[in-house]
Amino acid sequence: MNLNDLTGKKAIVTGAAQGLSNGMAEGLMEAGAEVTILDINPKAVTVADDFAKKGFKCHAVIADLGDDSKREEAFKEAIKELGDHLDILVNGAGVQRRHKSEEFPMKDWDFVINVNLRAVFGLCKLAGQQFIAQDSTGKIINIASMLSFFGGYTVPAYAASKGGVAQLTKALCNEWAEKGINVNALAPGYMATEMNTALLDPANPRYEAITNRIPAKAWGQPEDMKGPVVWLASDASNYINGAIIPVDGGYLVK
Repeated sequence: MNLNDLTGKKAIVTGAAQGLSNGMAEGLMEAGAEVTILDINPKAVTVADDFAKKGFKCHAVIADLGDDSKREEAFKEAIKELGDHLDILVNGAGVQRRHKSEEFPMKDWDFVINVNLRAVFGLCKLAGQQFIAQDSTGKIINIASMLSFFGGYTVPAYAASKGGVAQLTKALCNEWAEKGINVNALAPGYMATEMNTALLDPANPRYEAITNRIPAKAWGQPEDMKGPVVWLASDASNYINGAIIPVDGGYLVK
């Protein structure tokens, strides 16, 4: 028996038009799941079409997840695309803004907190309602960060939002575990994605410092998220709940 088999499972992955979420969506489909991508980026439609051409079952719903009403409408549309059933939610969408803390605009603070934390809770709430209405088990996988553990530099809103995601994950586990709902989070380390373009510049002194701290001596790739997200979405992790799991090449322990 393959405990990681997701054949027939229905999943929503947010932010999967690119980056880590794209890799996670692909991993779920490779394991047999049908996926609806929720993203503000219109590119998600092309991405879903490309996955479909590869033989996967993939749909796209374009929506601003930072807008409460649009988020709820998009979730309902995504569920409809999946045949009115849901097994897995991956909250992968996230945004970043960088400023010195003493100069950080409140507008940017609100934007980051809204997308990275408020929207995550909103989607968790909708998924929880769906699982309970189905009288079925369900898997919620939130995306935390190394900044769920550390403070970071010039990213106070992001650090606060990702700390909040970690605590939210634990709080929802406490309420929903007895209902058969698993709520866990993956905490990616330093990944070679669009969000980290500035840090990936070898001329940036932080690039060398970060790379030297990673025992693997390499930044992560979207493909590195596939195995962990499939595991948390599958029956292999049924007794794992409320966990924040680093995917960081060992960065956290050095």
